[in-house]
Amino acid sequence: MKDAETPSGLPPEAPAFDIKAFLAQLPHLPGVYRHIDAEDVVLYVGKARDLKKRVSSYFQKTPSSPRIGHMVDRVVRLEVTVTRSEAEALILENNLIKTLRPRYNILFRDDKSYPYLMLSGHVAPRIAYYRGATQKKGQFFGPYPSAWAVRETIQILQKVFRLRTCEDTVFANRSRPCLQFQIGRCSAPCVDEISKEDYSADANRAARFLNGETREIMGDIEARMHEAATELEFEKAALLRNQMGALARVLHQQTMENSDSSDTDIIAVASSGGKVCVNLAMVRGGRHLGDRAFFPTHTDNDAAAEVLEVFMAQHYIDNPLPAMIVGSHPLPDPDLIDLLANAGQTKVRFLVRPQGLAKAWLEQAARNAEMALTNALSETGARSARTLALAETLGLDTDPLALEELHIECFDISHTAGEATQASCVVYHHHAMQSSLYRRYNIAGITPGDDYAAMRQVLTRRFGKVADGEAQMPGLVLIDGGKGQVEIARQVFVEFGLDVQVIVGVAKGENRKVGLETLIFADDRPALLLGQESAALMLIAQIRDEAHRFAITGMRAKRAKARNVSRLEDIDGVGAKRRQKLLARFGGFSGVVSASIEDLSSVEGISPDLAERIYFALR
Repeated sequence: MKDAETPSGLPPEAPAFDIKAFLAQLPHLPGVYRHIDAEDVVLYVGKARDLKKRVSSYFQKTPSSPRIGHMVDRVVRLEVTVTRSEAEALILENNLIKTLRPRYNILFRDDKSYPYLMLSGHVAPRIAYYRGATQKKGQFFGPYPSAWAVRETIQILQKVFRLRTCEDTVFANRSRPCLQFQIGRCSAPCVDEISKEDYSADANRAARFLNGETREIMGDIEARMHEAATELEFEKAALLRNQMGALARVLHQQTMENSDSSDTDIIAVASSGGKVCVNLAMVRGGRHLGDRAFFPTHTDNDAAAEVLEVFMAQHYIDNPLPAMIVGSHPLPDPDLIDLLANAGQTKVRFLVRPQGLAKAWLEQAARNAEMALTNALSETGARSARTLALAETLGLDTDPLALEELHIECFDISHTAGEATQASCVVYHHHAMQSSLYRRYNIAGITPGDDYAAMRQVLTRRFGKVADGEAQMPGLVLIDGGKGQVEIARQVFVEFGLDVQVIVGVAKGENRKVGLETLIFADDRPALLLGQESAALMLIAQIRDEAHRFAITGMRAKRAKARNVSRLEDIDGVGAKRRQKLLARFGGFSGVVSASIEDLSSVEGISPDLAERIYFALR
């Protein structure tokens, strides 16, 4: 059945959204609401204990802040989702914020998971840096605020408890101690320099140390040292003495040691120059592990307390709650702690005016927030100036908010004489490179070395999703190449009905020297030579160089993997099945290379003669 038409032959317009009628029908129930503009873009996502009261508050005569006032002026309709509880609404709100990234929500751009220290479930446990789900076998300690904090802790455990860090495949195939044993960082359980029982005991003591049982461990080591001396085991007593001395030095260096082993997070908010910094410090097992600075966007004139509340809501939905949180400001919504505790099924205390050591932690976190904010303001000013110079040069929108949201993608192709061709896409957004949004594309089905075909393939794959409405359209697309590559990009955009004005080619100058590049456009604009002093060109060169770096590292890894496998393929008698068994047995190509002839011959289907051929072929 055909839709009804107006006398002019055009379909009738949808009735205007009646805000008052919509508000009148809202229930007094918990849920999530979404403000939407005329272009069907979600401007803001929020949660409410009472949808009717909360949503109605936006349409009072006096807005709560200029940012909210600007948003409400653009709202043409609203959507709501009723939930069973406010805790459920909190989880849904944060999922929608992450997915939609609304323009008027305070956003914390941090897609990386926090690192952990892992003690593996091996018979001789290994200490390792770990990111990811913690449901696998082993013990996990953390999370830590940074990779540096994990690696520093690993060094401590190596010095004090001499635990191994090698991969299990290396451990299984060692015939003599490695360098870590020689320098006193490992007790070499791989070659039985220490008994399995003693090594397990050291691993258990390391776990207790990470859980904050430092005094008990010191007493245990001291008692064992005296016992060894009494039994005239002076070499063992000396090792225990050295272990106790190393642990004492660690505890002395840990100036912020806490006798209470409970986990604590300290969160301080600082603001200046229109920018906000949230500094998160972590205490685990009584040890202060350092801190991490976050810089939210879309804060405008929001109060520090509101920023703290939003940070906690977004952070603790995905990360475990500690036993105690120390905050620099009281929360506008005191019920947030209970909501987070219910969602995480745990208990937590929130302190605003701590005493003693917690007060010192909060003061240090506040100082670090202010220092990080000062550094960020100076860096952001320089980055913003370069983004502005680029926008002015290319005729883009120079409004500060538009510059903040300017999304640039740069594409590059890399290969070695046609081998292992890869394309890279790097992203510049919020005045900085966004490594979490980088992508690599394996290029296949083309003539080796055909850069034009490779560029067509990657652009077709990327912008086909834009044409289908599955991906965002960048504000600027940089192509590492000259007229030929730009023409390919233009053809792809025309096929998909996209705006070719956003395409800019970056043609290399003489001897590839930075500053001599020429900008080439896909429309009728003449080529542009900016010169070495151009801030806009310096930014373009930075983005282009990052695309090249990302492409070439991916290509080299792909090439090395292909060549390594082909080295096994080139050995007579090693077919697909035997190759698969070798790689599975030794955990990869590097394990096969390091295996002895005896180890190789222990694999099913590998005779001593074939093992010898493999051994020498890989050397």
